[in-house]
Amino acid sequence: MSQTMTFDEIWKLFQETNRLFMLTREESQESNRKFDRIIAEHEQRMREADQRAREHEQRMREADQRVREADQRMQEEDQRLRERMQEEDQRLRERMQEEDQRLRERMQEADQRLQETDRIIQETTLQLKETDRIVKETTLQMKETDRRMQETDRQVKEVSKQVGGLSSRWGEFVEGLVEPACETLFAERGIPVHKVSRRIKAKKPGGRHMEIDILVVNTNAVVLVEVKSKLKQEDVIEYVNKLAEFRDFFPEYADKRILGAVAGIVMDPNVDRFAMNQGLFVIVQSGETVVLANEEGFVPRSW
Repeated sequence: MSQTMTFDEIWKLFQETNRLFMLTREESQESNRKFDRIIAEHEQRMREADQRAREHEQRMREADQRVREADQRMQEEDQRLRERMQEEDQRLRERMQEEDQRLRERMQEADQRLQETDRIIQETTLQLKETDRIVKETTLQMKETDRRMQETDRQVKEVSKQVGGLSSRWGEFVEGLVEPACETLFAERGIPVHKVSRRIKAKKPGGRHMEIDILVVNTNAVVLVEVKSKLKQEDVIEYVNKLAEFRDFFPEYADKRILGAVAGIVMDPNVDRFAMNQGLFVIVQSGETVVLANEEGFVPRSW
């Protein structure tokens, strides 16, 4: 059995129905808004995806462009490398050719030097043979000279035996020959002579004594001349020792330059050269007078 509804109940039912309708409409609107937002967000994501796709495509085109450019650069670099390699190979071949040419030239020069050296060796060998021949001839000549000197010495000894006690007078004769020549001889060698004395003697305590055969004096120097009829090497050695003691025996000449000279009519072989090596002037006979055997540039020793 149906129940009769009042107006108020109908009105309340209407209001509830209207409220539900309104609620449903709001929910439908909210759903529409959500759907619109979802659609909008989807469209935005689609636009963004499309933008990213376009950007990716742009990057791909740019990457492809860079790849093509890199490939072009690699081709260009490969071409330059081949060209440089060709140039370097050409320079290397040229240097090798130049070096080969220089090597051949050096080998030719070396061969020429070897030939020249061989020629010099051959010439030197001939010169040595010639020198050996000359030495042999000179040796024979020296032996002959020595024989003659020995013969002369023998003759002098025989003469000495014959004259006997006249030896001292012979020495005086030699001194007399040398003394007058001293002034001219030493003046020519830059030693002006102020005084020439013979037989200068001095004594010292203990029996020591010294005798100078000829003493040549000037302002700055004195020359002691030892005179022998026959001059031997031991005479020169003894005389050098005498020169070293001269100032002790003759202090009045201590401030002067002391020079030495030896004179002999006859000399043992090479004694003149030995005396010169000791720094002494050497006076030798020449015809009827005497001369200095020393060369012009001779520098005497000072004591």
